[in-house]
Amino acid sequence: MQREILAMAVIKPHDGKEQDLREVLRDFYSLLHTMNYSRDVLYRDVSGRYVNLRYWTSEEARDAAHEDPNVHRFWRRLADICEIEHVYEDLEQVN
Repeated sequence: MQREILAMAVIKPHDGKEQDLREVLRDFYSLLHTMNYSRDVLYRDVSGRYVNLRYWTSEEARDAAHEDPNVHRFWRRLADICEIEHVYEDLEQVN
């Protein structure tokens, strides 16, 4: 069995775009799940930033998603409504 790969992104919506961000992410997560690329969990902190935890199904799934034009369409949409402040590509559990 292949291990999941945990990635994390810190996301700040542009002013007035928080609802748009949540709608786009909901649709994006649906695509990623349907294609068996990943499962995602979204958190929001008190400052209004979002933290996305993405559990890639495998390295191959991550690579396939990065080549998928449908995924690229969502990334372009996200660029219009938010700033990705930081991305951690491959987090490792230490305990």
